Amino acid sequence: MADLARLTEVIEPEAQALGFELVRVKMMPSEAGDGGQALQIMAEDPATGQLVIDQCAALSRRVSDRIDALEEQGEVLIDGAYHLEVSSPGIDRPLTRAKDFADWAGHETKIAMTKGWDGQRNLRGLLKGIDGDMVTIEDRKAGEVSVPRDQIHSAQLVLTDELIAATQPLDTSGADEIVETEEKADD
Repeated sequence: MADLARLTEVIEPEAQALGFELVRVKMMPSEAGDGGQALQIMAEDPATGQLVIDQCAALSRRVSDRIDALEEQGEVLIDGAYHLEVSSPGIDRPLTRAKDFADWAGHETKIAMTKGWDGQRNLRGLLKGIDGDMVTIEDRKAGEVSVPRDQIHSAQLVLTDELIAATQPLDTSGADEIVETEEKADD
């Protein structure tokens, strides 16, 4: 099992060197069906809240080189086979940092609490924000609920028209190369 805290410690400076903020580091089963693992890195350019393909590739190369260098020195960061996935957090992004809960207040959010949490395990509603380490949500069923951030297993924005309107447009470079053709009707 990989030590996510150590991986984050290794990856974060590489992201920062490129001017990016690390959103999440996660190990998950590989989607390739090969029994391997995927090291998923989500980061964002603070200016845009996203990463474009070239930025993902640059971060991937830096992280890969850094992990390889540490492994050559004898440090095993990930047991077994794995592949690296670097991506932008997307519009319905995970909320992982305190600043995420502050920045995205006013938007619909899904929160899953840890198994040991007392009370309602799943919350969904309008994110009110964060005060100290307490996240507040206007849950559809329970009303206003404040929960400790360290008891949140996962939190994610819900794709809504309001969220789309509030999100900066994705990079459209290359879109001007689209060629439109006319289709002829069958007679």
